[in-house]
Amino acid sequence: MTTTKITWLGHGTVQFQFASGEVLVLDPWLENAKYPKGHKFDRVDAIAVSHGHFDHVHDVVPLAKKFDSKVVCIFETSSWLESKGVSQTIAMNKGGTVDLEFVKLTMTHAVHSCGILDEGKIIYGGEAAGYVLTQTDSRRIYVAGDTNVFSDMALIQELYQPELVFLPIGDHFTMSPYEAAKAVRLLKPKKVIPLHFGTFPVLTGRPEHLAARIKGEPCEVWTLEPGKTVDW
Repeated sequence: MTTTKITWLGHGTVQFQFASGEVLVLDPWLENAKYPKGHKFDRVDAIAVSHGHFDHVHDVVPLAKKFDSKVVCIFETSSWLESKGVSQTIAMNKGGTVDLEFVKLTMTHAVHSCGILDEGKIIYGGEAAGYVLTQTDSRRIYVAGDTNVFSDMALIQELYQPELVFLPIGDHFTMSPYEAAKAVRLLKPKKVIPLHFGTFPVLTGRPEHLAARIKGEPCEVWTLEPGKTVDW
């Protein structure tokens, strides 16, 4: 079994460094209130974008240009990023899988909107999505993206059996701990990492609220500290 280093960078931004050294960054927004001061990227081999809202795509363009990163996202968001000068986009859609060699990304459904704010106007960004990450040792991680719970999470469990899942819990713009508890029961992971909470005042859900709601379930709520790397 290989070890993946996971660093939460606040809000929905997560850095994964795989055993082979490559770095994947999910939804980079480096100006979020929980972003760890002093954190710097030494390399970014790939970026995965769940949807086009500013708090998930804000720093895709500068990071991708700096590191010549591959950027995986839904087709319409890919076209927008290309118009901004991102050269290595990989456009895909739900149900498809992209093999980056150090990890495979399978795009899944999410229940959320996906408008892109561009020069004061909202343009169509396709649809919001999540990802299943299949590592070289076949272990799988499910990153739900911004979403409410939906019944087809049971299909994600049946198809992929993710051991680790990332769920938004903040409420208001995504599901709250109440809905997230149902998601845990549908997905049946060993561990769940909460995301998308505490960044704005309206994001009132907290990890301890989720932990209370899944008490007795065979799943650990794994609360990460921004900037502190953990091994999985």
